[in-house]
Amino acid sequence: MWQGDTAHKDRMAVRVDSVSKSFTRWQRKEREGIKHIFGQEKKTITALDQVSFQIKQGEFVAYAGPNGAGKSTTMKLLAGMLQPTEGTLSVLGMSPDRDRIALMKKLGVLFGNRTELWWDHPVIQSFEWKKVVWDIPDGVYQRNLNMVTELLDIGEIKNTFARELSLGQRMRADLAMMLLHSPELILLDEPTLGLDVVAKRQMIDFLKKVNRENGVTILVTSHDMDDLEEMAQRILMISGGKLVYDGNFDGLRQITGNLTHFTVTTDGRKPKLPDCRFLGGKNGVFEFEVDLSRLPVRGLLERLSKEEGIKDVEIRKAPIEQVIAQLYQDWKQGGA
Repeated sequence: MWQGDTAHKDRMAVRVDSVSKSFTRWQRKEREGIKHIFGQEKKTITALDQVSFQIKQGEFVAYAGPNGAGKSTTMKLLAGMLQPTEGTLSVLGMSPDRDRIALMKKLGVLFGNRTELWWDHPVIQSFEWKKVVWDIPDGVYQRNLNMVTELLDIGEIKNTFARELSLGQRMRADLAMMLLHSPELILLDEPTLGLDVVAKRQMIDFLKKVNRENGVTILVTSHDMDDLEEMAQRILMISGGKLVYDGNFDGLRQITGNLTHFTVTTDGRKPKLPDCRFLGGKNGVFEFEVDLSRLPVRGLLERLSKEEGIKDVEIRKAPIEQVIAQLYQDWKQGGA
């Protein structure tokens, strides 16, 4: 198993300083009249607008936002696939533009909807091709191959043609191939997209292990906020091309008022809790939502203690998906 640069966790793996990225597109003119049916006009699309953030080596960071927010654009900029319109980028102390070849030797990139596997060949041939092209030393290649084979459970599919793999198997094989050269920084764009529960569990557990035990820096995007909360300690949120949040997941809940769900089990009677939103219930089990910033836990328990017929109470955080959905709605309405 490779060793990450764990001795320098205070060093920056990624620096993004006032980065903007615009694209020019041609589209049909939005005017009435026959003469405009075949007319086109230029339109400038701003994917990123003065975005700045830093990621220390060894961090596991989530990058989230609605469709079209600029997540994939950011990933492509960091990988050197695109160049910024304005601003500067530094990845592992290098320029993704000028030092792309040197950077790729230390960088791993995986887009959930793409594959680097040779479609009509066994998976192991793609691995061996990478060993030769990337000039991976024999010892490093064999050590990493053994590691990913065991931890990603790909022993039975190494000799299977890529075209015959399920989505989950293909994603595990792609992740394994990405790690063969011992990258220090991993960029993952929707790595759990379309995976079943078992495949997703394997992917998440492996990424957490690589980050925790090897100090590998990871930046991951996903639309599944529950996955992101489980994997990452920090989340960057982007909306409309602007960075609107940088912090932990508990901080997100504070922004929305510290929403909390709780379940009340009774003898069949529904509790009367005017400051709590009733979410549903039956057979003596009722679920509510409360904003603990307005009604603290002590106050909630005092009110519950006055209700008759209560047998049990369970309090838990509101699902992060609900918190994010509310934030997206606020931002869309101009509340960010």
